[in-house]
Amino acid sequence: MAIRVMIADDHVLLRQGIKRVLNFEEDIEVVGETGDGQETMARTLVLQPDVLLLDINMPGGISGLDVAKQLQTVKCDTKIIALTIHDNDNYVIEMLKNGASGYLLKDVEPDMLIKAIHIVNNGGVFIYPELEERIFGCIRDDDNINEKAKALWRSGRSGRLTARELDVLSCIAKGFSNQEIAKTLFVSEKTVKNHLTNIFRKLDVGDRTQALIYVLKHNIMKLD
Repeated sequence: MAIRVMIADDHVLLRQGIKRVLNFEEDIEVVGETGDGQETMARTLVLQPDVLLLDINMPGGISGLDVAKQLQTVKCDTKIIALTIHDNDNYVIEMLKNGASGYLLKDVEPDMLIKAIHIVNNGGVFIYPELEERIFGCIRDDDNINEKAKALWRSGRSGRLTARELDVLSCIAKGFSNQEIAKTLFVSEKTVKNHLTNIFRKLDVGDRTQALIYVLKHNIMKLD
């Protein structure tokens, strides 16, 4: 039986490219495509694909991380592979601790993407090799990667920035106001202010400029 895959990404050309690659595989069937978080959540629950290729930055008020959290909450059997541009440790760990079974960067070779789909569909874990080595060292077949990610998050790292907080910092780096950040991330200005408060507390800084300098100096985030 073919592995049923759904592709969630807001870039149509990327979805079409992935679909074209997967259609060459006799044992993989692309059963759906979505372009925002709300649609991804709804169609995943309806279609119940075996594997969901999920971008982290999604419009529609729900990010890829939010989708992963909600699917974990409702105990959906669909296995998730994050497919993203983000190579920051925080994104990797947060996606994995919230139920993802794979994490790939968008420059992945087609063969690696196909290999990851097969491994994850069979109950395994596949992380982009450079990220796996840097964050986890070597993952054994019997490792519970979701629990390992949770433990890594907890182990003396209570000040770790979340993926959403990194998104806010990325917007700050572009000179966005709170209103512009809210519009970009599909959240309220109150939520943006809450994120900024948490960022300042975790980094022990007084304003957004100091926060940006801190994360750049400590290589927590890279600018495009």
